[in-house]
Amino acid sequence: YVVANMRIMTRMGSAALARIEREDSFVKGLHSIGTLDPDKRYIMHFPEELSIKSVNSGYGGNALLGKKCHALRIASDQGRREGWLAEHMLILGLQDPTGRIRYIAAAFPSQCGKTNLAMLVPPEQFEDWRVWTLGDDIAWLHPGEDGRLYAINPEAGFFGVAPGTSDETNPNAMATLHANCVFTNVARTIDDDVWWEGMTDEPPDRLTDWKGQPWTPQSNTPAAHPNARFTAPAGQCPSIAPEWDDPNGVPISAILFGGRRATNVPLITEARDWRHGVFLGSIMSSEKTAAAAGAVGQVRFDPFAMLPFCGYNMADYFDHWLEIGSATTADKLPKLFWVNWFRRDDDGSFLWPGFGENSRILKFVLERLAGQGEMTDTAIGSVPVPGAIDIDGLDIDESTMAKLLAVDNESWMTEITLIRKHFARFGKKLPAELAVQLDSLEKRLAA
Repeated sequence: YVVANMRIMTRMGSAALARIEREDSFVKGLHSIGTLDPDKRYIMHFPEELSIKSVNSGYGGNALLGKKCHALRIASDQGRREGWLAEHMLILGLQDPTGRIRYIAAAFPSQCGKTNLAMLVPPEQFEDWRVWTLGDDIAWLHPGEDGRLYAINPEAGFFGVAPGTSDETNPNAMATLHANCVFTNVARTIDDDVWWEGMTDEPPDRLTDWKGQPWTPQSNTPAAHPNARFTAPAGQCPSIAPEWDDPNGVPISAILFGGRRATNVPLITEARDWRHGVFLGSIMSSEKTAAAAGAVGQVRFDPFAMLPFCGYNMADYFDHWLEIGSATTADKLPKLFWVNWFRRDDDGSFLWPGFGENSRILKFVLERLAGQGEMTDTAIGSVPVPGAIDIDGLDIDESTMAKLLAVDNESWMTEITLIRKHFARFGKKLPAELAVQLDSLEKRLAA
């Protein structure tokens, strides 16, 4: 299972072996299913030795050691020492109607839509726009000779969550899965095809579920495991960018941070500068439970979507981001934005349609890069003025857009308390700059 998946996920073969022989250095991985005892599960990383050991886990994220273990945990520590960043980010190219392409990276926690955004198909109103896919999960960013940040995708495939993936939510992903793929913990149809929840409007009459048991729509359990996966070669994706395999990478013009927030966080917020953007990345969060109308639900912080994947102290990680900004002139740095596709109305419904319509937000990002797109200043950052985001053809009125972009200072004072508790986890190592940013935010909210 590991070898079959890693053959898809990595750039392997004689060229890789020749480089190992030439450089005499590589990350060594040991994976053993052992007894699959969850009480004796060990996923161990040794950055100084460039080695990983995984025992008693068959889960892909713990078994495919080149993925989170190497490309994030080991690589993030290596990047800190060598002056680059290993990030839990997608990479896409956005081509405007003139043919110009700008490259955007985005950090979202798992199951927050990274793959959908990386393979986004614009709606009919944006038929002259195109999204090019370079990566859906991991980006390595390094300073280029011209001072800009360049990104590569260290992976050669997609290890995506299957449930919820469909021709409606992600047509490019579905088109990628036509051959040469590994499917894990999905259901099997009577003609030996695959199926998972959300793939079709109606489930088949009969299936074999992910445990190998007969299944019908009347069964009380899901046919596919909620975290069922597909492993697919990136080169099969219809939207794959021509330069996705270029070792020099692509220049990043903007970086988006995001999570699942039902309240408080606007559809898009622009950071004032790099340091303020690092602060926004450090307070990325998702709401774990539904909240009563007007109240904030249970918030789980996942700074930069890296909390489970950083290979060294997170406070030092924040400092490394600040150092990257200090070492680069401001006009060369990507603009930083905070986005939230998941804000809900008082009745619990999503205010923003998401999926392909997120291209409207990407278009606005490009407008900001060009010095266009009018913004208004709020306590947490700049948000678009009414009418700045193109909603032509959407069933959204001005009052809904006002809710999507609203910043309620009183509710954000509650958020301040949560952020202070979050920052307290990092103790005295927390960079002073982030404490200054938090104090400044509180003063702006109280003004």
